[in-house]
Parts: sequence; structure tokens; C-alpha cells
Amino acid sequence: MKVYIGDSAIIAAMAADRYAELLKNKPNAILGLATGSTPLGLYAELGRRCSAGEITFKSVRSFNLDEYVGLDGTHDQSYRYFMNENLFKYIDIDIAATRVPSGIDIAAAAAYDDEIEKAGGIDLQLLGIGNNGHIGFNEPGTPFGSRTHLVDLTESTRIANARFFSSIDEVPTQAVTMGIRTVMNARKIILMAIGSAKAPIIAATINGEVTPEVPASVLQLHPDVEVYLDQEAASLL
Repeated sequence: MKVYIGDSAIIAAMAADRYAELLKNKPNAILGLATGSTPLGLYAELGRRCSAGEITFKSVRSFNLDEYVGLDGTHDQSYRYFMNENLFKYIDIDIAATRVPSGIDIAAAAAYDDEIEKAGGIDLQLLGIGNNGHIGFNEPGTPFGSRTHLVDLTESTRIANARFFSSIDEVPTQAVTMGIRTVMNARKIILMAIGSAKAPIIAATINGEVTPEVPASVLQLHPDVEVYLDQEAASLL
């Protein structure tokens, strides 16, 4: 596990360099993508580089980590909507080559891993991290062998995400998420975290015990993980 620390603009640029390297060597790469506020700087940098002709996503396929149950892709808090508005419309990817788990057709979750495998497997998986250590929506206690599945969101996760909704009552109680095994099958993983609120869980993830109670701690077992942190998120390392 390699850890890089800098301000938010620097770590966004450094992470974008990894995408540029991958796409240069493998133009038809399979990307695992994430949502939330943390990757916004990275996505803006990827959009800038694509517009400048420095990188292209024309042959890329992508698979997102998760989606809220009950929200279709037109809902402004769905993760499909997030990806369309914050990345896909700024790069030259074929929208038909982008996949987000369905929050409506829950039965389709069982086939998500098969789709990833048929595509050739994820080359680079992007992750954020929850204050309780969740990656994707894999909450504490999720088995490390889990595949894409339906999850009940913890109250702490719903509270953390309530800022995006009018009230916590509107925050879905369930989600479909890639499992931990699905994430760990990626050839390379990038984890990003920003802000002092993430410092305790980052310390536990990198230096603590590998345990399902801190789902992100499993990343210690992956052969190729890079962690990008601002100074506040790294303050307890």
C-alpha cells in the first residue's frame, strides 16, 4: 500500500496521472468508479484532460460501485445521475458502455459480477471511505467474500448522506453495492479521502487490524493499492 499526501488539487492531479498512464497503455480499460464529494476534484481533472485532448475514454467501459434502492437514474440523488452530471458528460466515453447497479431492478444485482468478469475484470477501482470504514456500501461486519448484494444502510451512513437530501427521511434505507470480494478482484485500487473527519478511519484502515468491522482494512491485503489523502485526512498516521 502506497500513501500520497497533498492538498486536494495535488492529490486529484496525482490520481489523474494514474488514469492517464492506464489509458495510454490500455485504451480499452475497465474502470470501477465511485460517487460522493471526494472524487469530484479527480473527475474535474479527468474532464479537463479529456477536453484538452490529453486522454480519451472512447474505448473505456465502466462499472460503478453502488446505487440507492428505490431511485431510478433520473432522480437527482441517484448515483447514475451523479455520474452523468459530474463525469460522463465531460468526457468522451460512450454512455452505453457505463454501468451503474440498478436501484429498481434489485434482482439484477446477482448478475453484476458476471458482467464485470465478462468485460475482463476491473483494471482500476476508485474508492472513497465512510466514517465507519465502509467501502462502496459495505457496512461494518460485511464478509470479505461478499459479491454484489443488497444492503441495509446503517443510521450513521444515512445521517452522513442526509446533507444531499431535503431531510434524512428522504435518504433511502437500502442500497445495491459491489461486494468486498468484487472490489478486491480489481487489478489496482485507488482510495481517496479528504478532511479531518476521515482521519480516524484512515488510521484504522492503514495501520489497524484487518477486520470486517473496518471493511476498508481489507485493502491491506491487496497487492496494488494507492491511497491519496489531504493533510487533514492523513493527520493521525
